[in-house]
Amino acid sequence: MKRLLFVCTLMMVWGCAPTEQVTEEPEQEEEELFQPERPIPYPIDIPDRFRRALENDTRNEDGRPGNNYWQQFAEYDIAAELDPSERKLYGRVRITYHNESPDELSSLHLDLIQNHHKEGVQRNRDAEVTGGMEIHGVEVAGISFDEGEDRDQYEIDNTRMILRPEDRVESGQNVEITVRYSFEIPQQGAGGRMGYDSDNLFYIGYWYPQMAVYDDITGWHPDYYLGNAEFYHGFADYDLSITVPEQWLVMATGDLQNGEEVLTEEIYDRAQQAWESDTTYQVITADDFGDFTRSGDASGTVTWEYRAEDVRDVAFSATTESLWDAARTSVGEGDDQEYVKINSVYRESAELWPDVTEFQQHAVSFLSDFNGFDYPWPHMTAVEGEGIIGGGMEFPMMTIIADYNDHGRDALYNVTAHEINHMWIPLIVSTDERRYGWLDEGHTVFATNESRRDFGLSSNHSTTRMQYLRFARLNEEIPIMRRSNYHYTYSSYISASYFKPSNNLLMLRGLLGDEIFEEAHREFVNSWAFKHPSPWDFFNIMEDVSGKDLEWFWRTWYFEAWLLDQQIESVESTENGDTRIVVGDHGKAPMPVLLRVVTSDDVTHEYKIPVDYWLAGRKEAEKIIPHSKDEIERIVIDPERYFPLINRSDARWERGD
Repeated sequence: MKRLLFVCTLMMVWGCAPTEQVTEEPEQEEEELFQPERPIPYPIDIPDRFRRALENDTRNEDGRPGNNYWQQFAEYDIAAELDPSERKLYGRVRITYHNESPDELSSLHLDLIQNHHKEGVQRNRDAEVTGGMEIHGVEVAGISFDEGEDRDQYEIDNTRMILRPEDRVESGQNVEITVRYSFEIPQQGAGGRMGYDSDNLFYIGYWYPQMAVYDDITGWHPDYYLGNAEFYHGFADYDLSITVPEQWLVMATGDLQNGEEVLTEEIYDRAQQAWESDTTYQVITADDFGDFTRSGDASGTVTWEYRAEDVRDVAFSATTESLWDAARTSVGEGDDQEYVKINSVYRESAELWPDVTEFQQHAVSFLSDFNGFDYPWPHMTAVEGEGIIGGGMEFPMMTIIADYNDHGRDALYNVTAHEINHMWIPLIVSTDERRYGWLDEGHTVFATNESRRDFGLSSNHSTTRMQYLRFARLNEEIPIMRRSNYHYTYSSYISASYFKPSNNLLMLRGLLGDEIFEEAHREFVNSWAFKHPSPWDFFNIMEDVSGKDLEWFWRTWYFEAWLLDQQIESVESTENGDTRIVVGDHGKAPMPVLLRVVTSDDVTHEYKIPVDYWLAGRKEAEKIIPHSKDEIERIVIDPERYFPLINRSDARWERGD
């Protein structure tokens, strides 16, 4: 980031037709010993680890990956059996871990998220105690590690397993890890992100030992899963074999490899027809319950096989009394146009869900365009999970969403689009949600509001702004850049992770203009697709694309909890017949003043007081405009409502005031 020069510049005009443009030098008196009247944003905090990444050229100062950027990769072969009667999962995972880093690794770290449900582990949300993940056997590089407490070979600490292979894993080498395990399935697991309901629905996430992230900034990420802040995963290829009783439908991350073997001929044919249809097609109806899979083996089970490439996690659902609707949707244009399979799996009690296929079609297509990066995977599947979750949760190609019977169609579209935008951030642009949940949630709330508008609903940007302001007015908010697990209250976490960062993006669009903002956002997504960006990469790429020094903005809105309170102090005639508008800034957050002046001939004039006035330490600025006070009908600060003014009633003046 460039150093901010605290200099006063000429007032500039913020123009739109029909507008008269006026350029004039600000009237100001310089004092030799001017004392700042307000906080002046100082440079943002840049961790030493990020500075070293810049020095090592794994990251660039322009916000893009460096010439030496690297990231780890893994291949998973998972065989699991779900026992619905016992509500238990038995699994074996074989991991081939590729050390693409320049470092020798003396230890290997795996996440055991199910240990969130083990008695005595650290957590910051209540959780059902099921015993967590039972480990039945571990092998590393062909060597069997003893079960139990041999800390020289491996240890389990909260939700982390640490393996110590006999030989270091050198740069460029691979190592194979095999773990056999089982766990009792919690009813609302991992903070309501997986579980079961009513003995006819299982949604299984965080169900296998998974490599923790080793990256160029932090090395092995040390953060346990505590229940509130979400996840940070590396990219991998997966082969899944999921065994369930016959007449259970399995949907999973990846491409179904043996559909003809597990589905009856009629159901399989319906699915193929549906995936070539632009309108919703019923694949499984209530009349098909008990007769949609082929007969199982001697034990009465069927094994479903899926393959997924370049994803950062996998999940699956197993249902026995759910309807299955399907269709397709297009992404890309012309010769690049492709189709994505859309699936909606829901129980008859979910009254609004017949519309979810349409919701998914729109969201996948719109968000592909909005993000400037086409949805890259073969399907997008939504599974109704009332009784497990109250909102929604994303996994690559999969999402679990409540029935929303009590919230309405509008809210169901909202949560569907929200979870689908998470396919881009953090599931393609793989951000660290455990530390910086705002980076994915803020972008997703903003994108969801844009998707709503395109779908014909209200954009909700104003609602998001009011939700932020409602909390900010309590004077209890803390900076966004606080780690996600360590906000003082859950309300603080929600405001800092969802509402405020979404509003910050709206402010950036107001500052940069629609075209530059759109270009910068798409450049961020494309530069970091299937990679691991940090907040500082986001800051840098926005500055590089826009060509603007925004360090004051990052300090104000991400590292501080300052409020914006611009007010019109006075409107007076000048000696030569012009009008002087005096604006006072009663908050600590500096922002440009966007002024709209409407004259009696119903012409709109747009003016701007640059942010430099406030950055120079002032709390009052004036704008002289070439109109007599008698011909001005009203003056409004921030008429398009890009900015979260804490006291908007004093940010307007009307004739007669």
